[in-house]
Amino acid sequence: MMKHSLQLEVFKAQKHIIWPQLQGPRPQPCQAEEAQEQPSSGTRGHSRSPQHPRQTPHLPLLPGKMLLATFKLCAGSSYRHVRSMKGLQQQAVLAIGQELNRRALGGPAPAAWINQVRHRGSLLGSQLEDPLYSDQELAYIQQGEEAMQRALGILKDQEGWKKESRQANGDEVLSKVIPDVGKVFRLEVVVHQPMERLYEELVERMEAMGEWNPNVKEIKVLQKIGKDTVITHELAAEAAGNLVGPRDFVSVRCTKRRGSMCVLAGMATLYEEMPQQKGVIRAEHGPTCMVLRPLAGSPSRTKLTWLLSIDLKGWLPKTIINQVLSQTQVDFANHLRKRLESCPALEARC
Repeated sequence: MMKHSLQLEVFKAQKHIIWPQLQGPRPQPCQAEEAQEQPSSGTRGHSRSPQHPRQTPHLPLLPGKMLLATFKLCAGSSYRHVRSMKGLQQQAVLAIGQELNRRALGGPAPAAWINQVRHRGSLLGSQLEDPLYSDQELAYIQQGEEAMQRALGILKDQEGWKKESRQANGDEVLSKVIPDVGKVFRLEVVVHQPMERLYEELVERMEAMGEWNPNVKEIKVLQKIGKDTVITHELAAEAAGNLVGPRDFVSVRCTKRRGSMCVLAGMATLYEEMPQQKGVIRAEHGPTCMVLRPLAGSPSRTKLTWLLSIDLKGWLPKTIINQVLSQTQVDFANHLRKRLESCPALEARC
């Protein structure tokens, strides 16, 4: 509906600009019409011509300014509708207004840029047909992307990492203290499966993780926003001989493809439909991510890097927390390998 309204206003403005040019100069009214006979108050039936014939003032209006004025008039007449717009709709109206203002102050000839407006209008129309997001959904998308940027920034800095453990198969866990985040853990492993296979299991089959990872009781997707962002609820199992009681997490997760690399990132978020559960401590993920990339020289194998940052809450000694998180990453790699070997693959979508 909005697309049709915008196209209609462009058409109206085009008519005001181009039609007079095609018709040529307007014919001047004849003198007889300009000086119509008016009955005199003193002499009945006689007329006299006024000394100064009445003329309609003609103020030239630049085409660009005319279109801008038309747009402002239409926007003003539908002010309540504009105020009710959200997300991309409101941004589109503002963008068109700014473009028209720029054109009015100086730009190409009307016929040239009206074609541009038509072209951009068709592109805008196709974009408006896509699903639009609420302000809250846009906030979740932004939070997921910010978590990804923060996590990748932590991984990019190679300084200060300390070795926590190294397994016989080469799996390695490193740790580092990050200001305003705390202690983070970094798992580096090579999996003998193509990257698309890992992507399927970790993203497409996310809710099935409780079937093969004993550290996870359940993962449920609460809301899907677009094709890259989801809100999830994760219920973790007890750990360290039940010293670490049941925890749950509500997180926003963002998935992006960058060239040959896949990044799965996330962090804790608030979701009204999933309040804190009775008897379960609500823990929080800091900026976390998994990076998947084909192993150099061996595309049938995948290099997996997992940055883990968790605040378990509660009154737990740091030594126990560090031991639990480090062992969680080692166990995850082992359980993932078993799952990939035993479960058939889905269609690759990464």
